[in-house]
Amino acid sequence: MAEQRIEEKKINSSAEEEEEAEKKKKEKENVDPELFSCLLQPVTSDSDSDYISFRRFLLFSKANSGVLRRRDWRCNGKGYVAYRNFIRRPRNWETLQSPSLQGTPGNSGRWIPPPSPLSLLYEAESWSSSKDVQSGNLDSSRRTSFSSNASDTDRPRQRGTEPAYSFVGMHCIFDQCKASVTVLKFGHMSSDLLAYGASDGTLTVCTVSEPPSVLKELKGHSKDVTDFDFSSNNQYIASSSMDKTVRVWEISKGLCIRVIYGVSSQLCIRFHPVNNNFLSVGNANKEMTVFNFSTGRIINKTFFDSEVTSMDHDHTGQLVFCGDGQGCIYSVSMNSHTGALSRSHRHRSNGRRKSPVTTVQYRSFSLLARGPVLLTCTQDGSLSFFSVALEIQGYLTLRCSLKLTPRIHSIRASFCPLLSLEKGEYIVSGSEDSNVYFYDLTRPKHTCVNKLQGHRFPVIGVAWNHGENLLASSDFYGIVIVWKRSKTT
Repeated sequence: MAEQRIEEKKINSSAEEEEEAEKKKKEKENVDPELFSCLLQPVTSDSDSDYISFRRFLLFSKANSGVLRRRDWRCNGKGYVAYRNFIRRPRNWETLQSPSLQGTPGNSGRWIPPPSPLSLLYEAESWSSSKDVQSGNLDSSRRTSFSSNASDTDRPRQRGTEPAYSFVGMHCIFDQCKASVTVLKFGHMSSDLLAYGASDGTLTVCTVSEPPSVLKELKGHSKDVTDFDFSSNNQYIASSSMDKTVRVWEISKGLCIRVIYGVSSQLCIRFHPVNNNFLSVGNANKEMTVFNFSTGRIINKTFFDSEVTSMDHDHTGQLVFCGDGQGCIYSVSMNSHTGALSRSHRHRSNGRRKSPVTTVQYRSFSLLARGPVLLTCTQDGSLSFFSVALEIQGYLTLRCSLKLTPRIHSIRASFCPLLSLEKGEYIVSGSEDSNVYFYDLTRPKHTCVNKLQGHRFPVIGVAWNHGENLLASSDFYGIVIVWKRSKTT
């Protein structure tokens, strides 16, 4: 009997030891690493011992509860973002719940509706309420480069209660084109006239007013339409193509009224903003040529170091900004009366690999620069934002830049309309992951502020209308989507 009692005591003691070991193990698992940094804080000579002990007790309890709650969120398949948004929820969040939209009205496709304040709770992985690290008021002489934190896959970020440039859905869709839409633009000072060129050489002119419809289909080019431009009265369109020709179209009749033949591919084209009788064309022969719109004759030309891939005029017509195939930006002075050209400045790209410029866009005023600015985009995904000194013949000063993922296609970007309450500099760009992205160039991190989902193929072109309530985007498969922007106060 004594031996049996001794064996029972040994068994009981071993079981108690195992239970104590399991308890210690569980305590170690539940301990938050942040707890030790709180408990091991040095005690100052003038501190109250009761206060310190009470504070350590509260921190210990908070650490344990935090570990358990985070573990519960992980078990439910949600991450830290969802947990953070859950603990930040308002007290009356249950009464603030609003119904979600059921589908795209009148069209097929997907889009991101303007989120309600509760969307942070139910779509916690899509939006994040992080504050700006940098304010919009930058010093005019400061140059900023954001090259390692931006990509097309960045999750959209929220600023305030609504994301920048929220949209209510698709306004209309044009899908009759069977080739890649390479460029699209709204008419000059027009809110409903839209045209787009495709890789099969066709130009389509349509209206987006109710009901949306195709007005004219202009056929004549035998290869890709690389660029086109509306005249100031929207009666004519001048287009350039890979077939080495420049064509002038009369929109009302749908006829080609003039063909200008070249010796190389014509890559970009612009009407002069003041004298519409001048037509500036950049080509693959490293030259920019000024034609007489009425006669088709050459007025003047200037040469560059590489093919001229994109261009834009300033609002006075006295400067032309050109981008070439090696990523350089040129400022060219132009006489509005004679068409005489003279190169004034050149801004070289800093990258080792030279990439062609796909977008050159001028804006007469910017809240960030307090003056005229220039936006450029290259095929390797580099977005650059310049201040323009008109008094020094268009001298460019790089204000900030953004590095996106490299592209295979010539994807274009555009300035976004000015927001009265925002201090950032917003641009919109297509992407090869079939989304339309909105970026704030003034943010060092999380520059992507919104995105639109609806295309199934790489988005190549984007364009705003004059009323700034519609955004058009085109993709590699020939689909053109016109997005309707939500009302902003």
